[in-house]
Amino acid sequence: MKILLDTHLLIWAATDKLPAKAVRFIEDRANILLFSSASIWEITIKSGLNRAAFSVDPAALYNGLLSAGYEELRVISRHALLVRTLPMLHKDPFDRILLAQAASEGITFLTADEIVAQYPGSVVFVG
Repeated sequence: MKILLDTHLLIWAATDKLPAKAVRFIEDRANILLFSSASIWEITIKSGLNRAAFSVDPAALYNGLLSAGYEELRVISRHALLVRTLPMLHKDPFDRILLAQAASEGITFLTADEIVAQYPGSVVFVG
């Protein structure tokens, strides 16, 4: 199964702070792990604003994810267009593009955000 991790899970994976349920998905060798270019963009912006939850070097995280075997999922227009069809449960544009990417590509989306977990489709709450 293809798994897309939300931005916080990517940061927690890099800092060994993942919830146990997320670890089970990540350690399952049958799963293909993905990260979004939108997450790297989000981390770059928010770490530059000195947000504590994003205090990770985005370049180091990016390289670490690739080294760990994660595949990059780039944002394309089809993903952006799907955002407007999502219910307005969550207003964060980064979360919304991640949800759209997962839905568009038929990928399971792992999140630690209870609000994001309310979206329909293959969204799994692991927080």
